[in-house]
Amino acid sequence: MATNISRRQAMGIFGMVGLGAALTACAGPGGGAARPASGLGGPSAGAVQGEVSFAHWRAEDKDAFDALIKKFVAQNPQAGVAQSISTSNDYNTQALQKLRGGSTGDAFATFRGAQFTNFGTAGIYSDLTDTDAVKNYDPGLLSAGQAKGRQLGLPYQVVFPMPLANLDLFDKAGADPAPKDWAGFLGACDDLKRSGVSPMAWPAGDVGNAGQLFNSMIANNAPADDMCSQIEKGTLACTDDWFITMLKQYRELVPYFQPNSTGTAVEPAQALFAQQQAAMLVTGSYHLAAVRGLGVEFPMGLIFPNTTTKGTSKYEGVYNATFILGVNSASEKQPAALAWIDFLSQPENAASYANATAQHVTVKDVEYSNTDLKNTSPWLSKKTALAARFQFENLDVRNAVEASCIAVVAGTDPEKAAADAQTVVDQNK
Repeated sequence: MATNISRRQAMGIFGMVGLGAALTACAGPGGGAARPASGLGGPSAGAVQGEVSFAHWRAEDKDAFDALIKKFVAQNPQAGVAQSISTSNDYNTQALQKLRGGSTGDAFATFRGAQFTNFGTAGIYSDLTDTDAVKNYDPGLLSAGQAKGRQLGLPYQVVFPMPLANLDLFDKAGADPAPKDWAGFLGACDDLKRSGVSPMAWPAGDVGNAGQLFNSMIANNAPADDMCSQIEKGTLACTDDWFITMLKQYRELVPYFQPNSTGTAVEPAQALFAQQQAAMLVTGSYHLAAVRGLGVEFPMGLIFPNTTTKGTSKYEGVYNATFILGVNSASEKQPAALAWIDFLSQPENAASYANATAQHVTVKDVEYSNTDLKNTSPWLSKKTALAARFQFENLDVRNAVEASCIAVVAGTDPEKAAADAQTVVDQNK
């Protein structure tokens, strides 16, 4: 389901209650599918005490969470919170094993899609359905944390996984920051390249961040909104013409990426963007605060690599509901872990997190003061698709499909890259 809200309505909603109400009832493709529930009860009751291990992958949010932890401890002096932070790729591959025994991650976050499903299947979640925290969220944005009618986790963030744009460099180059089609996007890249900068800094050497471009590239190419679910099930294939068309478009982008893009980690890509050597950082809105932390003062926006060649677009952008908060069913500190999740879910605290990190949140009645959040508010009025890469429930399949895109940029023929990916898909059916 697409988000299609008038600009006037979105701006009014944004000013009053934040992003949550603007996207009510828009679960997005793949968001409402039934998933295996843990079968466990809710978190145990008791005194709020002991140090909670809070496991997540957003190192850029550490300071914001530290500030909230101080406030939490002031309200709960017998408790504490220690952050356990991994890289996004390590968290995707190792968190389940680490959290299974309950010695770490009393409270935790998961990615939407495969990781959420795997945690549910493994029984890591406590059931949050009947907790007070749920009442603070916009109901239309909770589906990513639901399984068989139960609320196992609470999606905390709404992000736009599209490239960040240095609007000053776009202005200087005379490049269009809002291209309507593929020719327009390539034209903007040409203008930027002629101006003497790299059009795009893409951290293709970082699996978690490299795949965000896939969300934009596939949105208007795919024949169905649940395209990645269908690839996984076998009703669509990587060797289909539409998928190979997308891979050929990746190949067209090669002249516009920075040198050695497939070997670039996220920090060097951020540095290229912050130093104005690249006009776009090809990750997403979740890096706004990290880039500001590098001393950036230029105005930033978001740009959609619109792959349509037909003059009309089904979608004008992509978004994702993620960072799904949960309480570990194996934890011995469940009362304190639930208290921490409930604390984060209160509008005042959610607003502090949002404004400190430039992350939109799904909590109701949040007021945003962050300049970058306000500048990205026009995306609330656009017709956006829920990020497709998180439809995959098998990480091996997702990694193989996304790796085909990186392989093409590295020089592999699109047909061969597609066939290689499909081999992995077939092996995992």
